[in-house]
Amino acid sequence: MSDMNPSARNTPAAASVATAPPMVLAEQVSKSFGSNEVLKSISLEVKRGEVMCLVGPSGSGKSTFLRCINHLEVLSAGRLSVDGELIGYREANGKLYEMAPKEAARQRRDIGMVFQRFNLFPHMTALQNVMEAPIRVKGLPKAQVEQTARALLARVGLAERAEYYPAHLSGGQQQRVAIARALAMEPKLMLFDEPTSALDPELVGEVLDVMKGLAKSGMTMIVVTHEMGFAKEVADSLVFMDGGVVVEAGDPDEILTNPQHRRTQAFLSKVL
Repeated sequence: MSDMNPSARNTPAAASVATAPPMVLAEQVSKSFGSNEVLKSISLEVKRGEVMCLVGPSGSGKSTFLRCINHLEVLSAGRLSVDGELIGYREANGKLYEMAPKEAARQRRDIGMVFQRFNLFPHMTALQNVMEAPIRVKGLPKAQVEQTARALLARVGLAERAEYYPAHLSGGQQQRVAIARALAMEPKLMLFDEPTSALDPELVGEVLDVMKGLAKSGMTMIVVTHEMGFAKEVADSLVFMDGGVVVEAGDPDEILTNPQHRRTQAFLSKVL
């Protein structure tokens, strides 16, 4: 009977997943602004479907690293790949050449990003904000996009707020619209840069709940956050950064309950 039921690990689908490149591969990534070296040879790997949380004090390089992943910041050294594709550069004869802005923008379509500030278009309704990029960037039919956009607003709990303008939405609702807008481009990777830091404390939970749902759906996510409870509950891996370097990385439970590095211990003693 065992010959009739081979284990999943031997199936072609399982083999293809096993041999697929990581969703994000950072190799000795460095970034300087003038003489200020913000990132110092960062090497990280994020698997498909993984949720990685980046934590650390302000100025440690977390947000800059996130912006490098979709080439909003140009690397000073190293290389970054998403789904096996070099980001922002093309390689020829062993040298890297920066892509033209249009090419970099094409790559960015597959990488959703949610910022601290919601950056919604104030003159557009929630529905129009979600519809804008798929119509303008992808050129999809308006009726198709509207159907998808309404489904996404429902997914983030805002179906009844579709016709509201940002000024008539709470901060938490605006951030949920921003998440729906990023999802409308059907990204393979979602980046969150402290998505709850600009919110009143009572609104934080509604945004985190949406992010938890995304994680459960299998979305690959990198989250810069100060929400340690969220990191412990949702993250597959936790990275503590300080001074532009990765100080400690690994299982969230282990790092949060038994940090090995003195700097990690000092940081967590202030935030837990």
